[in-house]
Amino acid sequence: ANQAIRLPAGLPVNAVQVPPGFDVADNYIVQHVIAADLVITQDIPLASEVVKLGAAAVGPRGQRHTRESIGQRLAIRDLMSDLRDAGMVRGGPPPLSPADKQNFANQLDQWLTRWRSVRPAG
Repeated sequence: ANQAIRLPAGLPVNAVQVPPGFDVADNYIVQHVIAADLVITQDIPLASEVVKLGAAAVGPRGQRHTRESIGQRLAIRDLMSDLRDAGMVRGGPPPLSPADKQNFANQLDQWLTRWRSVRPAG
């Protein structure tokens, strides 16, 4: 993020603060992602970049982005952006539903299961 983020103590997680600027955090992620990583993002262009690099990408509603699906999602994103710019669509996505949260939990569980089966022992 381009600002400090407070993380709960005791988690094996690090926060990285990048300078302010357009897509600076996204560019950092793309430059540092590896195929074994999971990127959780609502940003479709970022998801596209990490999927191209072989990493997994999941949206906060549990949409798993794949090489096969990302092109269509980019096209829909661009169409919706054009419709918003033209004033034909207003507002953003609806709040997360219980089904969205369950879909996300299922995708995370599937990724963790795959990760555990392929990570080096130790």
